[in-house]
Amino acid sequence: MTLKDELEQALQTLKKNEQYRQIPTLAHDGRYVVYQGKRLLNIASNDYLGLGSDSSLQRAFFEQMDQLADTHYPKMSATSSRLLTGDDTQLQALEFEMQAWYQTAVCQEDVSNSPSSPSNLSRPKSVLVFNSGYHANIGILPALTALPIKTLVLADKLVHASIIDGLRLSQNKTVGYRRYRHNDYAHLARLIEQADDDIRRIIIVTESVFSMDGDRADLQQLVQIKAQDTRIELYVDEAHAIGVLGETGLGLAEETQTLGQIDYLVGTFGKAFASVGAYIMCDEIIKRWLVNHMRSLIFSTALPPINHAWTRFVLAKMPSLTPARTHLALLSTELSEAIARKHSTSAVSSAYTSPIVPYILGDNARTLTKAQQLQAAGFYALPIRPPTVPANSARIRLVMNAKLTYDDCERLIQQL
Repeated sequence: MTLKDELEQALQTLKKNEQYRQIPTLAHDGRYVVYQGKRLLNIASNDYLGLGSDSSLQRAFFEQMDQLADTHYPKMSATSSRLLTGDDTQLQALEFEMQAWYQTAVCQEDVSNSPSSPSNLSRPKSVLVFNSGYHANIGILPALTALPIKTLVLADKLVHASIIDGLRLSQNKTVGYRRYRHNDYAHLARLIEQADDDIRRIIIVTESVFSMDGDRADLQQLVQIKAQDTRIELYVDEAHAIGVLGETGLGLAEETQTLGQIDYLVGTFGKAFASVGAYIMCDEIIKRWLVNHMRSLIFSTALPPINHAWTRFVLAKMPSLTPARTHLALLSTELSEAIARKHSTSAVSSAYTSPIVPYILGDNARTLTKAQQLQAAGFYALPIRPPTVPANSARIRLVMNAKLTYDDCERLIQQL
């Protein structure tokens, strides 16, 4: 049997198990996608605030760009890594403005938590921008653990694949990692207690909002755990919370007033920001360390300056998008409550978690059938199957966005 024969056989096995993936051929039309000749309402995208489909916002951006002199118009390519010639005034300004956003929020947090104790004020953070969330997570963790210091990394069982890959790349003679049960902080505490005496660093890694289940980490409890052991550092990925949660959209850490206690605050611009790229908010010395040791930063061509200009344009509007965030929360809660009423025997919770509402069906074939039924009813909904999610937890990942209406939500509920 040739290599191609073996590959084809393995692909046929994936098809038999209903796990075969294909890239869909789509066209986008505002809130809709055109798929197989049908115009379907998009409820699969991570465009949580609906900015990616907002053509008037995009026109306003280009009108603003057109006011610039030709010599200041953002370039369409960086053509080099940041450490060569890929750095740019747009990227520098984005990092500065992200830092200011953080500082404004953390100062408000300090005032709320310690109004009469200036000594408890949080230290300022520096910001470093990357090409994507995947670049961030596969690069930051290996760089952080590059020093020959005995380190234990403890990660939530359901962290994103990019974090898992970063953990694997971090393993060496002085670094090991373990996974604690999802949001099980008693289990996490036991793993900390079991850590060898020669462990000098313990890095706890979690998402703030989990990408497939849409539930939240308890950041306040994680901060409490950190306070009990000086070895502990917190790494929080806000990919699905940035823009969505918090008074100004800075994420779950802002909402829970834990910004100042998180060592590595990571996020992405590719979801609610409707842009591209990612970032870390960290101490200045950590930023300098990453610039010298983070391979996915050092050896990647930087993103085009025009993309950073768009991200800055969106960032300037982010604190004023509270009405959109409120509408999104109401839609998401309505959908999650409807699913719970139909399919759960436990009490229905009205607490808002995120715009990600999993409709868990378990069986792969059943999930594929339901996705096809929803598409026939006019909704672009996609099945999520193992290995993306654990075995027997195949689901439709329903995603609300702020451009949807209550009528849209009600029509969707009727199809479930």
